[in-house]
Amino acid sequence: MRQPPPPPPDPVIGPPGPTLAGAMPRQLIVPDLIAALPAGVTPAQLAEIRKLTGVRAILPVDGGQVTLNGKAANVIGVSPQAFRAWTPPETAATESAWTGLSGGALLVNKASADRFGLQQGTKYTVSGAAVLTAPFGAAVSLGVPGIDAAVDAQQSSQLGLIKNVAVLINAPAANLNTLMRQVQSVIGATGKVVNLVPVVAPGSLPVAQVTVAAGQVPTNYLTLFQDSAAKYCPGLSWTVLAAIGEIESGDGANVGPSTAGALGPMQFLPSTWAVWGVDGFGPTGAPDIMNPLDAVPSAARMLCADGATNGAVGLSQAIFDYNHATWYVNEVLELAAEYAQAYR
Repeated sequence: MRQPPPPPPDPVIGPPGPTLAGAMPRQLIVPDLIAALPAGVTPAQLAEIRKLTGVRAILPVDGGQVTLNGKAANVIGVSPQAFRAWTPPETAATESAWTGLSGGALLVNKASADRFGLQQGTKYTVSGAAVLTAPFGAAVSLGVPGIDAAVDAQQSSQLGLIKNVAVLINAPAANLNTLMRQVQSVIGATGKVVNLVPVVAPGSLPVAQVTVAAGQVPTNYLTLFQDSAAKYCPGLSWTVLAAIGEIESGDGANVGPSTAGALGPMQFLPSTWAVWGVDGFGPTGAPDIMNPLDAVPSAARMLCADGATNGAVGLSQAIFDYNHATWYVNEVLELAAEYAQAYR
């Protein structure tokens, strides 16, 4: 059920099967750890990491130091399609960045773009095992500490980047301290394991200060999450609804039925919907489990009744009640924190 990130600024809701503007990946993944090995993580080590308790997904990336516009730069080589799902929500939602990367443009970390004096659309020399000329495509948050830029797999090979120099690890169900020790044991003393999980405090998640007028209908997912929280659960951060919506259905991309029979953009069981379904912002009539204008407000209503505004413990319990899994609570809170950073 893992799909993380946030809607772009204007994700339009429109029947049938509302989707976000831009080809958002439907399986956003929050990286919990990154493990790096100077000589590269071997296939056998990757297989061991994948089998560790709590690990749900891994993504190996190539990497190394090259010269970019005359300065030393730390660069990773990735498959754009695979890496996109692991990046922060705002980055994953930037369609032009991924179109550019797939076409040979550089995807550059925001701070690095300024430091290297790069201008969008201008071509720059990148020197490694070979000398390439690549346009600067976009400045984004890559979400990988110490990395200046990303190139596609073909350029990675041409530049001679180290194969599988690092691996991103998604393990929301794991005790991360224990998992870090286990991963360190797998890659050996010359490797390094870093915890990427943001510290999530409910008080740090933004609460939308909006007034929902009578008859007002949200026109995109961002305002739908904000208005639903404000109207149906004052004090609940809209980022929690955004995270649940993305994880459950990719904001309406996968509306079920699930193997358990859940339906709609917020994946309600029909029996649960019978209790909590509300005619939110949708057309007058019976609440529609498939309509996000009803489903998102209903989720806010259910979370509120379960204590989502009663501090950290209450929020965690309410999310757990939504889906009875500790890993799910962790994923929702981590993704909510990413939404908060992207849409401050």
